[in-house]
Amino acid sequence: MILLSEKFKPYTLFIMKVAVVGATGMVGNVMLKVLTERNFPITELLPVASEKSVGKSIAYKNKEYTIISLEAAVAAKPDIAIFSAGGATSLEWAPKFAEAGTTVIDNSSAWRMNPNNKLVVPEINANVLTNQDKIIANPNCSTIQLVMVLNPLHQKYGIKRVIVSTYQSITGTGVKAVEQLNNEQQGIKGEMAYPYPIDKNCLPHCDVFTENGYTKEEIKLMTEPKKIMQDDSFNLTATAVRVPVVGGHSESVNIEFKTDVDVKDVRKILHETPGVVLQDNTDTNTYPMPIYAADKDEVFVGRIRKDESQPNTINLWIVADNLRKGAATNAVQIAEYLVKNRLVG
Repeated sequence: MILLSEKFKPYTLFIMKVAVVGATGMVGNVMLKVLTERNFPITELLPVASEKSVGKSIAYKNKEYTIISLEAAVAAKPDIAIFSAGGATSLEWAPKFAEAGTTVIDNSSAWRMNPNNKLVVPEINANVLTNQDKIIANPNCSTIQLVMVLNPLHQKYGIKRVIVSTYQSITGTGVKAVEQLNNEQQGIKGEMAYPYPIDKNCLPHCDVFTENGYTKEEIKLMTEPKKIMQDDSFNLTATAVRVPVVGGHSESVNIEFKTDVDVKDVRKILHETPGVVLQDNTDTNTYPMPIYAADKDEVFVGRIRKDESQPNTINLWIVADNLRKGAATNAVQIAEYLVKNRLVG
């Protein structure tokens, strides 16, 4: 038995075995970085990846670890398994880890809207978690930054309707998309992640189109907030756009409330919301941008103003690093909550 890090000392003494599934991927790499930065109490790390990566090594806290298979990871019975390996892998393997007693935190869309699985942003609804929750869903990256702003305002004013348009980084697609942009900028012909060029272009096409004309990404934005905020009394509609930005998702959001809203009060509420940074001063050209959000865990909000076209409505602009708070950091925060409240291990 060993002492936990300073961050976790008040809570307990125990050994924590953690598997990172998809450790060699873009989000997996950030996951390892965040675990290091936040000094999460890992006593045994199990990096897991596809068969082609098994046997290779990966660095964590200046130590080399050998990548293992999913089968080997299940057999090792980790306390926590953080998944970022795609929906198909999660659907097949998360239940196997859960059956072995492991608590899974899954970054794919596989379990998000399943009524039997919790969808968690720790600052909002971590209190719904119990030690019976063996597969916990990490929300969509665009959803996380959206609800971090919506939730405190909903508590004060009551939201009636939300219109969100996203400007999403190519990192949300993955390494293949980054390579496409780099190739296009250098005039190199290569593999395409998108059906069109992304350099000097915007694609109103995130994820695949469904029968109703919306993409799956847009549907996630329209459904996940209600589950996280535990309230389906308000409506959302979304348009998701892919832009040639390497890191950070941006969102233009129009929010109609049930009651009159005061912009100064909105600024105060958001300024005081943990995990949210207010950047809102047009006199000094201060507003959120991906270059400010890069490698940070906070959600940035600004351009807050009344909608002059109708009552009880405001516009604002939200930016966050989609690989950190939008994925890796939120998952690690869930794990921290589980440890702190002795719901795992």
